[in-house]
Amino acid sequence: MTGGTIWKRLILALPLAVAPFTPAGAQGVDPYYQDYGPGTESFVDDNGNIVTVDGYGRVIAVERPRERRNAARNRQDPLVLEGRRGEVPPGVEYGVPGDDYQYGADTFDQPVARQALPAPGSFPDGTTTGSIETEPFPGDGGYRPSVPATRDGTTIPENNPAPKVAGPRGKNAKAEIAALQVILDRTGISPGVIDGRLGANVDKAVAAYTEMTGRTIDTTNPQALLEELDVTGGPAVMSYEITNEDLNGPYVASIPDDYGHKALLPAMSYTRVTEMLAERFHMDEDYLKEINPGADFNRPGTILKVMNTGTNVTGAQVTRIIADKGREQVRAYDATGHLVVAYPSSIGSTSTPSPSGTVEVARIAFDPNYTYNPKLNFKQGENDKVLTIPPGPNGPVGTIWIALSKPTYGIHGTPEPSKIGKTNSHGCVRLTNWDATELAKLVTPGVTVEFVE
Repeated sequence: MTGGTIWKRLILALPLAVAPFTPAGAQGVDPYYQDYGPGTESFVDDNGNIVTVDGYGRVIAVERPRERRNAARNRQDPLVLEGRRGEVPPGVEYGVPGDDYQYGADTFDQPVARQALPAPGSFPDGTTTGSIETEPFPGDGGYRPSVPATRDGTTIPENNPAPKVAGPRGKNAKAEIAALQVILDRTGISPGVIDGRLGANVDKAVAAYTEMTGRTIDTTNPQALLEELDVTGGPAVMSYEITNEDLNGPYVASIPDDYGHKALLPAMSYTRVTEMLAERFHMDEDYLKEINPGADFNRPGTILKVMNTGTNVTGAQVTRIIADKGREQVRAYDATGHLVVAYPSSIGSTSTPSPSGTVEVARIAFDPNYTYNPKLNFKQGENDKVLTIPPGPNGPVGTIWIALSKPTYGIHGTPEPSKIGKTNSHGCVRLTNWDATELAKLVTPGVTVEFVE
């Protein structure tokens, strides 16, 4: 199929730049083995790589022997940021219909029960799932909405921004930035939507990657990015064929702004194939269209270029979540203090701030509905009756609601992933639907959530 020049094969002969390895003496089988501390194990695979796993059996590092890295540095064969590696594009199994990112999937990595949100006032244990109710706002006799009344927002000023990342330059810069975003996404360090652009979400993800791995990605060196892609799952881009199932949806014609009209829909489903596929592959919808010029997204059999992001993080048990207001980022840690995942987020606003201090995860709901009550919530349009807006990825809280012990507050998804970290929320913590889904499968009730400034 035809393609834009930004996705042409990249002929790269630049020196390889990777972080140096710390010698560990007699430990391990390679003189450049790095000690990752207690609770980890390292072994050599069939290709001579040193693979290190944590106490949960999750791979935390793949190190190649020095001689292999030197060979890569000296080779003259063309390297590409996309294409096949062997007979099958690596990671093709991640993009088939029915994966975790597809609306309506019921397969979960952890035994987290799916449940509908209860009706207002029906919480037998005295807590709330945050079913999208409100609470009295002390001091003014009014009520604070816990989710946005509209989709509009303003730019969020970060008072503790991550250091700026110096990214690739030149005609292939956008493809190389997308490759960097894929590398981050594969490790559980989300850059938000993959769009081939630098910005605050990439900056904070790179900082979190260094915290997790102790290494710094050379973001200005295309060859270093290629080497990192090679050890984390192969090329950044893979092929995907549109299926009849993709075209069948379910879809709705449009998502109205009026809540009364939303309540009449059968579901808050996707409205088009490109919206669904962009979310499945963690992409900005416009970027999906940009790298597939002329593609017919409504024809089965159409071959597309999509991001090869890999699978969700699994096997770890999150015990502590940091909701960093100053950086607009959520970071989750295990019992040893190891960073497990990190996500860009929208956390509160000046008019409706998020909580302070420490709360706990109360319960988790997949595909939640949303109860609108004009006597308790904000007044939306001319609606003066209680409305139940059905579930779906385009619902006010997306596909996930992680209720917190402070009533009405939660961590949830969004109908507009490209705005995460760029527009305000109304007190809650908003993530992309795919990041919220990953987090929901790593937490259980009782996990602490610390809001820090």
